[in-house]
Amino acid sequence: MNTVTVKPTQPAMRDIVTLQSHILQQQALHPDASGTFTWILSALSISAKMIAAQVRRARLEDVLGNAGEQNVQGEQQQKLDVIANEILLRTLGAREGVAIVASEENEEPVILREQNDGETRYCVLFDPLDGSSNLDICGSVGTIFSILRKDRRSTKAEDSLLQPGTRQVAAGYVLYGSSTVMLLTLGHGVDMFVLDPSIGAFVRVAEGLKIPVKNKCYSLNEGNRLTLPEGYQKYLHWAQSNGYSSRYVGAMVGDVHRIMLQGGVFMYPPTQKAPKGKLRLMYEANPMAFLVEQAGGKALAGPDQRILDVQPEGIHQRTCVVLGSSEEVDHVMAQVAG
Repeated sequence: MNTVTVKPTQPAMRDIVTLQSHILQQQALHPDASGTFTWILSALSISAKMIAAQVRRARLEDVLGNAGEQNVQGEQQQKLDVIANEILLRTLGAREGVAIVASEENEEPVILREQNDGETRYCVLFDPLDGSSNLDICGSVGTIFSILRKDRRSTKAEDSLLQPGTRQVAAGYVLYGSSTVMLLTLGHGVDMFVLDPSIGAFVRVAEGLKIPVKNKCYSLNEGNRLTLPEGYQKYLHWAQSNGYSSRYVGAMVGDVHRIMLQGGVFMYPPTQKAPKGKLRLMYEANPMAFLVEQAGGKALAGPDQRILDVQPEGIHQRTCVVLGSSEEVDHVMAQVAG
């Protein structure tokens, strides 16, 4: 009897688009673009690769644990917080288009270029290593960034930095986990890239990412439950009575990334210890809210208070955060407002 061997069908090949190619494609849509913004995104990409390498070798290089100092937030700095912060400051500092950088780890912003010569320049704000205490147990950590246009009319840093989130030009995060993943928005959708270590480049794996409108999953630190306002406690009782699952990584980047892909809601409500909320508006809430809204979700600081509409009063201002799938955010606010 003759036998026939059927070869498995090969998956269709798709074009390989690196982050650099993606940025150049976007630049081509704006004939008047000078390339300045492209160079800034390139600097963030290089920084992410350098930080990813440090994270992978953290235990081998003995850079885990406390650095022995507190940051401006009164939190104990980890050794890699300091390293990641320095990498971003030095890489962005070399880019002519960057006028001001502001970091969660520094008390004051760093003014790199003061001149108002008609050139478009930008301000970059970042949390260099979100969730850094997870490093000791090989947990998820990440970098969060936000980009604003510098105010050409003023040389004062606060005039350029204290802009509401609606004025962000771009925002994103990098998750250092089982792979190194970057999510980026330039204000017209969210794209996802994964670092391919064999070629040393971020490769685009998804375009126009959309958050599922609902998923029975919530993420928050339930250790604070007894000190939460009544409305949030009511929500937790409601969710647990309706078959919801709880997922909490302890790093905003890790928790939000899961929600970006699978849906659900992430919360950091007011607590007895942090009545105005714990997360930083400029370094964490605004860039994450921008990404979530661009992916079709919602991001609120409270009932009827959109995060991106909050007028900042200080670069280290804190805020409450509820963001994720539109229906799940609505469920939270129904209990809080009720």
